[in-house]
This record gives sequence, structure tokens and C-alpha cells, in this order.
Amino acid sequence: MSIRKLIYRLFLSLLAVCFPMLVSANSGSGDNRLSSNSRNHTNYQGWERMIPTHIKLQYAGGMGLLSAGIGWDYGRKNRWETDVMVGLLPKSYSDRFHMTFTLRQNYIPWSVNITPQLALEPFACGVYGNIITGERFWLKEPERYPGAKSYYKFSSRLRFHLYIGQRLTLFMSEESMLKALSLYYELSMNDLMLISRINNRTLKLSDVVHFSIGVKAQLFGD
Repeated sequence: MSIRKLIYRLFLSLLAVCFPMLVSANSGSGDNRLSSNSRNHTNYQGWERMIPTHIKLQYAGGMGLLSAGIGWDYGRKNRWETDVMVGLLPKSYSDRFHMTFTLRQNYIPWSVNITPQLALEPFACGVYGNIITGERFWLKEPERYPGAKSYYKFSSRLRFHLYIGQRLTLFMSEESMLKALSLYYELSMNDLMLISRINNRTLKLSDVVHFSIGVKAQLFGD
């Protein structure tokens, strides 16, 4: 599938998700809900900042078939996020079952209010590194490749990724333990694919870019 078709389908999917949420948010605009201005954790001070502020569940993205984890958002209007995630790669997608461990740093520069309860974050970006388990993957070149040091310069166990994406956030009621729910998608590329694309211009972007979708559950929002 070409990148253009992927973006087109993604746009339609966002419209399909956004419309019922918008109707629901407008119908409940009179209740006691958090607004999209509640991005600062004003009652979240001191040692409490060590408590994770959200949990995430993600499909694909070079982190396994399915990954889940916890994270912290911080900074002015919580524009920064740090996530720690664990992923699963079933045997049906590889030689055997593997696990991945990922550390992510995210940046969300701004948010656009659709309604007081619904916000679009039109641009998100970040970097993450992950490792995969398994004897066939290595950090340092194994001795079985003694004469190939000039070729095997990269690690097969460790990958670094860059990504861009978008999010749609629905803010819940103040009484709810779940403060907000975000749906997001990401387009990412790892270091090995980037080098391959630079060295081989015949590769299409669709050959080296990963598409992923996920959900973020905000546990603290005031």
C-alpha cells in the first residue's frame, strides 16, 4: 500500500472516530467534565511525580505485534512524555516467541480544542530505542563472523526509531479515575531502515516506514 493511500485511509478513520466522540461530547457539555486545558498536573507534586501518569497499549511500530507499558508526562502543559513498554512477538510472526523492551521519549508541542471535552493533537514526534530477546539477536558481533567486521557493524538486537504522528483525546468526568483517553497513530522508521533508504534510493517509503496505532489512558489530569 502506498503512503498516499495509507494517509487517506487514516484520515477517513480519524473522521469516523472523531464524529461519534464529538456528538457525545456536545451532548454532555453540561456535565462536570475536565476540559482540554487541564493538561497541567497542579495537584501532582513532590514524590507523587514518580507515580506513572498514564498507561499505553500499542499495535505494531517495531516493538512487537502488541506492546503495553506505563509512562510519565511532564513539562509545561505536559508536552513531554517518557514511556517504558514491553512487547510481544508471537512465533507465527518470527522463528519463535520473542519479547521486546522499549524506552520512548515523546514530544507533543500543541493541542487544538474541538470542543471543551475533545482535543486534537495534530503533531507528535519522538524517539525510542528497543531491544529484542533471542539467541539469534546480538548487541556485539559474535565470533562466528570473524572475517566480516567491515560488514556487520550494526546490532541486530538494538534498534533506534524516529516517529511522527497525531492524537485525538477525549476528556472524562472529574469523578472518574480515568481522566482522559487518547487514540493515536504513528509513522516510524528505525536506524537500519534509514541507512538502507539512503544507500538504496529504489526503496519506497512504504518499504521502510512502520505504521502503528495505540491508545493512551490518562490516570492523572489535575
